[in-house]
Amino acid sequence: MTTDPLTILVVGSTGSIGRLVVAEALGKGHAVRALVRSPDKARRLPADAEIVVGDVTRPETLVAAIDGVDAIVFTHGSDGTKSGAQAVDYGAVNNILDALGGRPVRIALMTAIGVTNRTGSYNRRTEAHDWKRRAERLVRASGNAYTIVRPGWFDYNGPDEHKLVFLQGDTRQAGDSSDGVVARAQIAQVLVASLTSPSAVGKTFELVAERGAAQTDLDALFARLAPDDAATLDGVGDKANMPLEDEPKSIRDALAGYVEAR
Repeated sequence: MTTDPLTILVVGSTGSIGRLVVAEALGKGHAVRALVRSPDKARRLPADAEIVVGDVTRPETLVAAIDGVDAIVFTHGSDGTKSGAQAVDYGAVNNILDALGGRPVRIALMTAIGVTNRTGSYNRRTEAHDWKRRAERLVRASGNAYTIVRPGWFDYNGPDEHKLVFLQGDTRQAGDSSDGVVARAQIAQVLVASLTSPSAVGKTFELVAERGAAQTDLDALFARLAPDDAATLDGVGDKANMPLEDEPKSIRDALAGYVEAR
């Protein structure tokens, strides 16, 4: 892993994972910029974090947030509606990548285990999986060095379940905690660690915890993962159930713009 401190923008910084990412990154010696919708939202964040106000659905408010950052951690989430999934789960990534204007940054994107399950009741109701998956594709197409983390169910793990397991192919799709569980603090740890690990670049994985002690060498876990296939814009081993030719024109155009620019 590299040891040089980074300036990291945390998107979703006031959420249950985002707050832990801010604290974890500060603890590792990085400078942290926390994106919040209003100053009131920042009250629970560490005093050492730089607070910047912006709205991920309004690109014009994001210029100050991305200025000079080396890395971005996306931990944002929508309100469980179809419009929210499009505007936030996808829109935040799209708008921030647009604001960067092609300037390279290191990206860690958190989505969800089961994100390729399009037929389950949750996705039929919210379309959140589809929009999170489109955000994943944007990140892969952007040309930035990235890691995409799909965590299991937050904090459902028992007191003896801290051994991290990285899975690929998104095969656990029951839609409940049997898919896998993991502590919020460990999600934050993995997201921040990925930013400085060359072994984590270009990889997508599901993150769960099983019975056993937590590992200290995350770089070794990253190194065992297979990289994504750039030709597909999906995670390695993902089911080919979202054909690009069937996607909305706006999505195809956004992806094509990044691919053509590379």
